[in-house]
Amino acid sequence: MVAETATSLRRGLSILFALEGEASANGGLGVTRIAELLGREKSQISRSLKILAQYGLVERDLDTRGYRLGPRVFTMAARSGHASLVAACGPLLEQLVRDLGETAHLSLLQGAEVMTVLSETPNHAVQAAGWVGRSVPAYCTSSGRALLLDYELDRLEALFAGVAFDCRGPNGPRDVAELHRRIRAARDRDFAIVDEEFEPGLVAVAAPVRDYRGRIAAAINVSAPKFRLGKHLEAAGAAVKAAAETLSRRLGTAAAGGGGTP
Repeated sequence: MVAETATSLRRGLSILFALEGEASANGGLGVTRIAELLGREKSQISRSLKILAQYGLVERDLDTRGYRLGPRVFTMAARSGHASLVAACGPLLEQLVRDLGETAHLSLLQGAEVMTVLSETPNHAVQAAGWVGRSVPAYCTSSGRALLLDYELDRLEALFAGVAFDCRGPNGPRDVAELHRRIRAARDRDFAIVDEEFEPGLVAVAAPVRDYRGRIAAAINVSAPKFRLGKHLEAAGAAVKAAAETLSRRLGTAAAGGGGTP
């Protein structure tokens, strides 16, 4: 039994290593190609892929039917690279959930998107899907706004070059210039408010977390339906800002809440 488990583990790891290489260049690999690369039977590879997919370690492209590394792999990599950040943030998110009764997240900037690496949810909340490992557009989310708080127009134009501002919510920015205006407004209070930008009926607040150099390293945000949080956005923003400043101090920042160039 032990030998069989070890063999299955080696096969699963081999699949992940295979997807790290050729799949990255080709947008995914089919079962047949993976079996060829590893010298295994297709049935073995297929079974292993199904298990890996259940845990979010691989995902299948709906169009090409090819497999690629899943969001959980990237979340694990991000969390391992920010171990002290994640460890220090956990209790702060838990406190925000207790104080506000809404879901709280820790997110990182990944290019023009934001990836959630840690979430805390109220016990009474019903989650349709987990946020950890998911990437969402930076231009229409509170966490993205907070992570981009130090960006000026030229850097925003470079970051979002070729990105279509396809907002699902009715109030999302339509171009980089409008996004820049909203970022400048958020700087005045050092936290961002998003009102039905990411999707209809959803509001959120977020504040930047700064490292020891004063650079923005992450964002803490709270999101909820507008009918619950809409009248309390300023108070929620102040609470999130306080949590982010506390985390910044714990990370040893010399400029908690101050300006800096990312």
